[in-house]
Formats: sequence, C-alpha cells, structure tokens
Amino acid sequence: MSFKGSIKCFLKLTAFISAIAAVAAAVAFICERIDELKDKSINALHKPKGVYERFVKRPLDCFLSTGALIVFSPILIVTGLLVRSRLGSPVLFTQERPGWHEKIFKLIKFRTMSNEKDKNGNLLPDDVRLNKYGRFLRSTSLDELPEVFNILRSDMSVIGPRPLAVQYLPYYTEEEAHRHDVRPGLTGWAQVNGRK
Repeated sequence: MSFKGSIKCFLKLTAFISAIAAVAAAVAFICERIDELKDKSINALHKPKGVYERFVKRPLDCFLSTGALIVFSPILIVTGLLVRSRLGSPVLFTQERPGWHEKIFKLIKFRTMSNEKDKNGNLLPDDVRLNKYGRFLRSTSLDELPEVFNILRSDMSVIGPRPLAVQYLPYYTEEEAHRHDVRPGLTGWAQVNGRK
C-alpha cells in the first residue's frame, strides 16, 4: 500500500470513528434532555450553568469516550488478557462509588491484585496481593481504562472530581458535598495532582 493509500485509509477510519462517536453524543444529549424533563427534583439540586454545561459537556463526554473506546480497544483487549493470565479471574474489578447527586454507581476498573488467601481462607494484606504487574497497571493508570464504560453509561464524565468511596458520604461538609453536583471524572485536579 502506498503512502497516499495509507493516508486515505487513515482518514476513512477517522471519519468512521467520528461518525460513531457523534451518534453516541447525540443519543447522550437526547437522553439528558429526557431525564431533565422527567425528574425536576434533580434539577432543583443543581441548575446547569451556561451553554457548555447544559448542551455540550455530556455529548462531548460521549463523543470522546466512544472514540477512546474504539481507538484504545486493542490496548483494552491486551491488558484484559494480561490481567487474566497474571492475576486470574475476574478481569474487571467493580466498586460502589457515589456519583452525580450522590447516586451510587459501580466503578469499573481492571483488577490489580490477586485473590491470594492464607491458611484460614482470609485474604492476604494488600501489599502482598499487589504484584509487579498490578503496580505497573496502577502507575500507568491502565487499570482505569474501563471507566470509559462508566462515562458511556452516564455514571461519570471525562473531567470531574475523583469518585471517593461510599463510606466518606456521612463525613462531607455542606461545601464538600457540592462535589456531587457534577459527575465524577476519569481525570481531574485530584487525579493529576495526586501522582507521586
């Protein structure tokens, strides 16, 4: 295949991915408006401010996550197979987290720890169960790639506050509870500044 042919193929693939992502964005936009009409009580908690938050953010999240899902699918598949071979089954780890308006959702990630147990059947400490491969997944944030499914399901956004564990809900001050006025994010200030 010539260089020109490669460019044409790449452009066609890009157009295809963009079309699928645009359809996902349009569906997200319509669903968001339907939810808005159905549940006035949610809107009373936090009124979307401006055109971006009301009409652009959710469709953009779907557009980006659909594109990412297609583009990164080879990485997702290879990582999933490696998790299966090195850490066992299940490949995915889910955990309940509070999201938009404190609605509990299941956060999806790749497993990073084994299920090793002691003689009595109790799980070993986390530092023992976290092997070299699990540390690599965490340090590169590859364990968080499946969260694009949470974004597509409307549980999360691309950018937003880090979704903390459910047990912290009773301890939020009134000001801290405003973190639930928006969807939690795959990335955000805490995720970027929390690296060591």
